[in-house]
Amino acid sequence: MRASSYNVYVDLSDSQDHMLLVHGYSGTYDLVSKGVATFVRSLERHRPPKPLHGAWTDAPPINGIIESPSGETIEILRRRGYLTDLSVEDEEALFCKVVDRIHQRNMHGAPQYIFMPTYNCNLRCAYCFQDHMRTNPLLGHLLRGMSPATVDRIFAGLRKIEALHGIAPDFAGPRAFGFFGGEPLLAANKPIVEHIMRKARELGESTFWAVSNATELDAYRELLGPQGIADVQITLDGIPEEHDRRRIYPDHTGSFERIASNISICLDLGVRVSIRLNLDRNNLPQLPELAELIHARGWDAYPTFSAYTAPIRPENDNVDKKSVLDSWHLDAELARLQAQYPITGMFGRPDTQIKYKARQIFHNHAEAAIPLKDSYCSAHTRMYIFDAFASIYACWEKTGDMSLRMGFVKENGELELDSAITGMWRGRTVASNPVCRKCRYALYCGGGCAVLAVGKTGKFNSNFCDGFASVFRQGVGEAYLEHVAGIAMGAGQAKVCDQ
Repeated sequence: MRASSYNVYVDLSDSQDHMLLVHGYSGTYDLVSKGVATFVRSLERHRPPKPLHGAWTDAPPINGIIESPSGETIEILRRRGYLTDLSVEDEEALFCKVVDRIHQRNMHGAPQYIFMPTYNCNLRCAYCFQDHMRTNPLLGHLLRGMSPATVDRIFAGLRKIEALHGIAPDFAGPRAFGFFGGEPLLAANKPIVEHIMRKARELGESTFWAVSNATELDAYRELLGPQGIADVQITLDGIPEEHDRRRIYPDHTGSFERIASNISICLDLGVRVSIRLNLDRNNLPQLPELAELIHARGWDAYPTFSAYTAPIRPENDNVDKKSVLDSWHLDAELARLQAQYPITGMFGRPDTQIKYKARQIFHNHAEAAIPLKDSYCSAHTRMYIFDAFASIYACWEKTGDMSLRMGFVKENGELELDSAITGMWRGRTVASNPVCRKCRYALYCGGGCAVLAVGKTGKFNSNFCDGFASVFRQGVGEAYLEHVAGIAMGAGQAKVCDQ
């Protein structure tokens, strides 16, 4: 008998006597005494992982006499997965089988479709990962708009895509359609967006969402709302002065007021607006002032409003690498700010989703609903992104890169898929990475973003941890303490993209 390789030990800041045990592939969560946790930890056969950031103890220190719990407790620990008779190698093989089972199930859900009406954009944000498309004259041909004929061609291929995922030929929905760019909701794109929505509804029940810079959303007024484009993710980069230095038009004028006006329009029309705050060390201190501004405009009074934070990534040479934060350090800074300025609690932290899911578990005792992640995002299962050339991509951060294109829709509606590229994207799971398949956090983390992993290691099947271990432990611990204290569980911070 030994401790499972996939045990997670979660400290509780207000308890000297208890802690949480979380299991990495059975999905169990249990409150145990520190004596029991120490006993389990004493049976580990390999070195526990070190935290990527922060200072925490992986488990109670093993000092003095280790007391064995009762036979009944040991049997419960076995049944819950924390103790096992499997060898390290056999348990890893079992873990991989669990991952494969989850992955196959996720592969056979309804595909997620995203249309990119154009790679063009009316802003010139310095950190944009598509910046090269709009600044390199040799890539100017990529900036054309999608034509109605291309839309029709893509829709002719959707049933064939669905067949790949086991969807019946008479499936009538619901289907989810997203819009991404470039800037998808430029006023000039409205006719093609309307055409896409019309074609989608001809197939059956459809819902629509968009990632937009919101500068020209007023042109889409009659298409916005619960029965139209119901969800929009919009980026703000701080208070007006800071935002207008970062999210600029080609003539270097700012965009804050136009965006703010259109946010109000969306909320008045019943659109669920998710504000993404791109943060680094320079604009992070402005969050209290931004929160006051949001409150003054009344956005936070709408039940359809939410805001979440994300670290700026060094996507190009325009980003000062010394100014960026990873998710763990961003979360720690946000916790400090929220303690000092409670109004900033309106902004979701990197651990918000972790806390929300853990609160659901503690509240409902519904372990069967625990969302174990075989992979980081739907780029590895069911996401199909179509550009103006009818090319098909798995990940929007690599659209336009022909070397990573999964294929395209031919003029007759048939699919031309590159089996190697498609297999690379769809085959990335936490079991395909030799580091992840040994990690106790893997099925909660999903292995991290593939694009960021490649940027860091040069390898597609490598991990991008981004401080997840620390964020997870902190988030789960806080969720339990809030549950015990009876603090109301919020609805969580909405995200259009789980990245």
